[in-house]
Amino acid sequence: MTNPTTTTPSTATVARTWTCVLFDLDGTLTDSAPGITASLARMFETLGMPVPTPVELVEYVGPPLLDSLQSMAGFDEAGARAALTVYRADYAAHGAFDSAVFPGIRGLLQRLHAAGIPLAVATSKPETQATRILEHFGLARYFDVIAGATDDESRSAKADVVAEALRRLTEQGVALDHTVMVGDRHYDVEGAGVHGLPTILVEWGYGSPAEAANAIAVVHSADQLSALLLG
Repeated sequence: MTNPTTTTPSTATVARTWTCVLFDLDGTLTDSAPGITASLARMFETLGMPVPTPVELVEYVGPPLLDSLQSMAGFDEAGARAALTVYRADYAAHGAFDSAVFPGIRGLLQRLHAAGIPLAVATSKPETQATRILEHFGLARYFDVIAGATDDESRSAKADVVAEALRRLTEQGVALDHTVMVGDRHYDVEGAGVHGLPTILVEWGYGSPAEAANAIAVVHSADQLSALLLG
């Protein structure tokens, strides 16, 4: 996203007392594109295919990768699953920690946690990898639930991942009457919207301004996000 002053609508109408906050991972909490795109490039090389441009590779960051390999790379389902196996092996070995926590995120999570607001991660990244990455960066401690895709991709769509996060939160007795999603792509807005949840989009991620059309706000800094979530 490129317009650092955009908020939709004004922040004054969005700030409220939230009972729970769900976060996307890639592009929201961590700048993970370097590791993902490098592993994707090596995957294409291993499979003897042309490597997409850097801009094209970034388009793979966010949505379920199995779907993207079919819709963008032209694999059939069997080919996409085989390519996904190659990618995941490389990513686990070389790409997972080739990322960084976005500025201000660690402090934001600390403040939310200290305020007693239940937090969850809802990511289309495999849950095993998401947990590993969050533990590596010392962020796992702030989350009551870490929900992600299953290894077999039977759960990978954002709406399904959000449903799983909400199910686990409900089991823990978390109040979900005022829950908000924080993400960077239209997949987050749409997936949360299936469950009636509003979404705040962050501009430091991998989406475009057009993807914010149905978000309740767009923020350009962790401080601005903190103001919306904590008042």
